[in-house]
Amino acid sequence: MPAKKRTEKKELKVYPVILAGGSGSRLWPISRELFPKQLVNLVGDDSLIQNTIRRLSPVLQPDDVRIVCGEDHFFEIGRHLEELHISSEGKVLSEPCGRNTAPAILLAVLEILSKEKDAAVLIFPSDHVISNVEEFQRNLKTAIDLANDNYIVTFGIKPDYPETGYGYIEGAKKIKSGALAIKRFVEKPDEKTAKKYLRAGNFFWNSGMFAFKASVLLKEFKTHEPKMLKSLQKMISKGQVTLKEYQKLPDKSIDYAIMEHTKKGVVLPVDFGWSDIGSWKSLYDFLPKEDDDNVTEGDVILQNTRGCFIRGDNRLVVANDLENIVIVETPDTVFVSDLQTSKNVKAIVQDLKKQGRKEYKSHLTVYRPWGTYTILEENSMSKIKRIVVYPGAKLSLQMHYHRSEHWIVAQGTAKITNGDQVIMLKENESTFVPKANRHRLENPGRIPLHIIEVQMGHYLEEDDIVRYDDDFGRE
Repeated sequence: MPAKKRTEKKELKVYPVILAGGSGSRLWPISRELFPKQLVNLVGDDSLIQNTIRRLSPVLQPDDVRIVCGEDHFFEIGRHLEELHISSEGKVLSEPCGRNTAPAILLAVLEILSKEKDAAVLIFPSDHVISNVEEFQRNLKTAIDLANDNYIVTFGIKPDYPETGYGYIEGAKKIKSGALAIKRFVEKPDEKTAKKYLRAGNFFWNSGMFAFKASVLLKEFKTHEPKMLKSLQKMISKGQVTLKEYQKLPDKSIDYAIMEHTKKGVVLPVDFGWSDIGSWKSLYDFLPKEDDDNVTEGDVILQNTRGCFIRGDNRLVVANDLENIVIVETPDTVFVSDLQTSKNVKAIVQDLKKQGRKEYKSHLTVYRPWGTYTILEENSMSKIKRIVVYPGAKLSLQMHYHRSEHWIVAQGTAKITNGDQVIMLKENESTFVPKANRHRLENPGRIPLHIIEVQMGHYLEEDDIVRYDDDFGRE
């Protein structure tokens, strides 16, 4: 009788999913609603989201990454991917509005299952930093093995001090590969409780990182969040995730929706130099210290100053006789605070929003799908901008009733539609766009196009602009 053939278990493809929602208001004024902290270079030369992608390799393939973000950040996150030589096509999934981590993760899982019968999925927030990448990657392999055994893995950070700003996970009996069964999730504790958790030894900071089989998580959603699952499946089957339908989804974290109820959850205790960079204090704690325990960036001069975080962006910053202070300077704001309580800046951002101040939302430099514009100077009747157009990009065909524009090419070559004319301008050449003239700016070259634009007229009127072909206009 012939021996039976052994059937080898097929290895599942692994997809890293990066959650890039949120505005990071505790890191204002560097982080803004239209340019949140995940897009900022806070540690090294890359943005936080680029750092998140880089440290996945070689354990995970960056080309398989999926990023879930808000619509306002869709194009800029795509550009950050392209800077890493990763095609952004099909990799960036935008939510019409923020509905917490459960819908965001489910959206990514359903997109992956539309292409794969099953897959291993790892979830990473986009705004975390990790100092020991080698240890991080070793734990990735362990988490993938556990996920392939049908566990839903959450990474629990071994605490080294009684932090009151994180949620905790209590571990129970040993499962395998160092993982523990999850006994419970607990909210941010007071200091006395946090010290108790630290002494117990089986409580871990909730990192928000996960590993699971897509099929396993889908079953958990069918059991614990069937309405959310059906709603999203219906949207995806139609090929359109709309604001009207998406905003009806419950605003739930993956912990609350699934992890607190599942019987498949395990916590993998890890220690790889992790921080969530949730405030200027946490960034200060993570970065290497200079003399007198200071952290500085930019053009900064210190005298008799210790234990401070000082970041200059546009100007010289001089500090004298300070201790435990944070100073963050940007072209339009200066933030000064006690370092320990700097996270309370979130309340200030909420006040700015209520007041209708633009500083809560955007920098003087605004990022658009086609490039950027920077406001250099403005008053009631004029505005001067520096416009940068990416190679091959163009702005919408538009017209203004109440203002004229003068364009001067500072770098590159511009293709300009001005009324019935289409002209090419090179460096040091200029053109005048009268009121009510249809006009468009394009970059046909291979280097970024830099334009100085001088606007004259009532440019602040909301009804002043008419676009004819798309929504890529710069206002």
